[in-house]
Amino acid sequence: ATRGRRTGTAGGTIRTLIAKARDVRYLSVYGYTRLVGYDADLQLRPDLLERIDVDGGVFTFTLRQGHRWSDGHPFTSEDFRYYWEDVANEKALSPEGPPVFFLVDGKLPKVEFLDPVTIRFSWDRPNPMFLPALAAPRDPLIYRPAHYLKTVHARYLGKEAADAKAKALKLRGWAALHNRLDDNYELNNPDCPTLQGWVPRTRSPATRFRFERNRSYHRVDTAGTQLPYVDTIVMDVASQGLLVAKTNAGEADLMFRGLSMPDIPSLKEGEKAHGYRTNLWPVARGSEIALYPNLTTRDPGWRALNRDVRYRQALSLAIDRRTLNNTLLFGLGTEGNDTIVADSPLYTPELRTLHAGYDPAGAARLLDAIGLTGRDGSGIRLMPDGRAMEVVVDSDGEAEMVLDALLLITEFWREVGIRLVTKPQERTNLHRRSIAGMTVMVAAQGLDLAVPTAIMPPTELSPAQPEHYAWPLWSANVESRGKSGEACDVPEVQHLLDLDREWRHTDDAARQAAIWREMLMNHAQNTWVIGTVAGALQPVVGADRLANLPGRALYAWDPTALIGVQRLDEVFWDKGADTRAEVR
Repeated sequence: ATRGRRTGTAGGTIRTLIAKARDVRYLSVYGYTRLVGYDADLQLRPDLLERIDVDGGVFTFTLRQGHRWSDGHPFTSEDFRYYWEDVANEKALSPEGPPVFFLVDGKLPKVEFLDPVTIRFSWDRPNPMFLPALAAPRDPLIYRPAHYLKTVHARYLGKEAADAKAKALKLRGWAALHNRLDDNYELNNPDCPTLQGWVPRTRSPATRFRFERNRSYHRVDTAGTQLPYVDTIVMDVASQGLLVAKTNAGEADLMFRGLSMPDIPSLKEGEKAHGYRTNLWPVARGSEIALYPNLTTRDPGWRALNRDVRYRQALSLAIDRRTLNNTLLFGLGTEGNDTIVADSPLYTPELRTLHAGYDPAGAARLLDAIGLTGRDGSGIRLMPDGRAMEVVVDSDGEAEMVLDALLLITEFWREVGIRLVTKPQERTNLHRRSIAGMTVMVAAQGLDLAVPTAIMPPTELSPAQPEHYAWPLWSANVESRGKSGEACDVPEVQHLLDLDREWRHTDDAARQAAIWREMLMNHAQNTWVIGTVAGALQPVVGADRLANLPGRALYAWDPTALIGVQRLDEVFWDKGADTRAEVR
């Protein structure tokens, strides 16, 4: 059992709510069954694997003897071979080839299937991206149920017969049928064998999805009892607007995704009547609201300003973060830069505080020093080209807190002579505008990987991160290997790229930690992204009798897989199995 957990009793049903049928896929995140995964202390551990041996660029995986898929078929190296040869390197199924974490200096590994339980991946130099990628919230699934999928693969049936099978189901060809059946993430195909804790039993379309415990599951508790404890998980579809009311009415035994900090008072109200508790988990995110000046915007006037560190720091100093904190986070948040949280071993306080105090007079002095001293009739500063300083801030409009924050920041910036205009839009349109260089500034949530350890990739801190709002054209250039976008021409950002590249080439943990620290301090000193407040609380509602659900834990997409590292398979109904009927 995970540290501090009780051994439990088997049985019962956990009910939860989802806003749309597609969200059943998140059970593969919550269940967090991986070849290798993070534990609650964010240490990498073998999970599905019995053992991992790493020697430089050589990774040897040893499977568990006797491990079986949910349909009882043996789980062996053949499932890895099938993935590598027949999926990842099959153009019809993977037009781009294997995922990028398999590439070291553009080269794929040598992959050997040494015996039924041993697989070896060999690169010429270290690949520190590999294991963290396998531990990701979305499982890359570098193995597949070969015995099941071979029945529709052209290599085994012949293309004509495989296509005929697909066309009988009104699909274009064998690859489309293979993709439909190969379903260990979307969880819409009850026939697809799985290694996860619960097996889907419902096909879409439906409004109630049922999952039953996998009787071939590999994990056991300290007493040797097979996990998961809970027999059944039921996911009911309800509209987003009703999730809080239904949770408040006791219609969920476990609920978190779809709830947010403003819902806490309403959730607290229903606790006594409906026998649940609202746990408050700190959200591990760099900043709830961050502003991304686009250093690669197509507008030359704004490009010059956005690249001036004095301008970025002036915008930061002009923000009254205490007011934002009190208004948006009940005064419970952490004010400062967009950076990692204090729970990370890489954290130092200066990362949060540098150039992030409230100093409107200092902000005005910096703007004057740049030469932005002219004003129009309404007191708004003038840009060097004579235009009024009207900053258009794009946002995706989906995070209510971001829009509320922008209303306040509009007032703060007006005090130093800058007009902020908010432009909310649909997320895909924002991405399109961003990669075309059309945005001047974007408001969005901050750093996703905000509780890193040294072994986790620092990609998000440089243009190696695809579609980064602070430098989308540089990111496009890195991702396309120079075929699109623009080459980075700011030395301090190029240094971030160089450090990211160095991290990818070392497996020395001390050097990796030093690289992380240097990249984080580079961000704090240069204010590439303007942070505001972090430390929102995520309501995690659990029935009173649901045991082994922590009262406090970090909540993030990466690396905790939302609640995944807290081991949903160890949660159980206290005082005997829950026997209530599955009714709404």
